[in-house]
Amino acid sequence: MTAIDEKWAQIQWIGPPADAGAGSGEGPNPDGRGSSRDYANGSIYWSQATGAHEVHGDIRVRYAQAGGSGGFLGYPLTDETVCPDGVGRFNHFEGGSIYWTPQTGAHEVHGAIRDLWSSLGWERGSLGYPTTDETGTGDNRSHRFQHGHVSWTPSGGAVAHPSSPID
Repeated sequence: MTAIDEKWAQIQWIGPPADAGAGSGEGPNPDGRGSSRDYANGSIYWSQATGAHEVHGDIRVRYAQAGGSGGFLGYPLTDETVCPDGVGRFNHFEGGSIYWTPQTGAHEVHGAIRDLWSSLGWERGSLGYPTTDETGTGDNRSHRFQHGHVSWTPSGGAVAHPSSPID
């Protein structure tokens, strides 16, 4: 039994394998570091470094848009988890996180912007949940949140800009 099979045995709500009846369906990922399998309601990813974790719903869609395990986010480090405020959900990945709420949708946060947002208390901090993915390129990047934004430059690092009460 593989680690993906063991994870599936724990979370059968993810449904039957998407390839039921067509063979095992679990296969190596193109990056050569791990494997994955799709199910009716999500996917399970495994690598030696991260173990087996499930990704589903809008977070799964956003993860796939970001390149999945072969993209900058890498493999999941957690299963999809309810946020402490009970409103949102998240998965942490090797290279960042994806947060989701019914109001904001699913958005990735990574790098120095994620590190600053984390130090401010994640979604329970002054900025709230992300409302966009990171925008900009090279030397000038930013990320919008419910109550402000974070900008990043090589010389200034990540800087939070909370919204004023009149915004």
